[in-house]
Amino acid sequence: MARYRGPVCKLCRLERQKLFLKGERCYSPKCAMERRDYPPGEHGQLARFRRRRPSDYYLQLREKQKVRNVYGVLERQFRRYFRMAERMPGLTGENLLILLERRLDNVVYRLGFADSRAQARQLVQHGHFVVNNRRTTIPSYLIREGDIIAVREGSQKRTYFKNRAEMLDAQHPPHWLSLDPGTLSARVVGKPRREDVDIPFEEGLVVGYYSR
Repeated sequence: MARYRGPVCKLCRLERQKLFLKGERCYSPKCAMERRDYPPGEHGQLARFRRRRPSDYYLQLREKQKVRNVYGVLERQFRRYFRMAERMPGLTGENLLILLERRLDNVVYRLGFADSRAQARQLVQHGHFVVNNRRTTIPSYLIREGDIIAVREGSQKRTYFKNRAEMLDAQHPPHWLSLDPGTLSARVVGKPRREDVDIPFEEGLVVGYYSR
């Protein structure tokens, strides 16, 4: 499956904002934004001194790319999510973020089974999780209220998940997820809301990009 394979720290530097794409490293002094808070490239440092006002199209494009990079979604799939959001009742921008929050890899990350969405995507693809007792290897699977997500019985014996079980007590998943650390499982007890998105997005710019 196609995905971005380049250095993810450059994505944060490009957006001039922490996107938390590398888990614990993002909270340490090794974070690229702590050491080089300017865009990547030969002339990246010159961006500090540029006073030229960016165009509306540039702002819309960067915001769209930022949302895509955070959730690890390629353009074709992202556009499909946008079309789905348009057909849903309510604000298109909010609907788009809610759809992305419902992805299985994002839910695994939110529950604390992984340090980043990229790691959660890999765990799902390797078949370590079941949804409603069915093994699911599709990171883009959209969970629904009432679904039960759990670590597969055979995977619970692995050292990684044994260590994770000890860390889950300190996790604070969003209100719409109910976590049971003892059984390495969780239930979807509600629907995500716009305020549950922890990275600031201006979704109106994304809507403007696709409405051109």
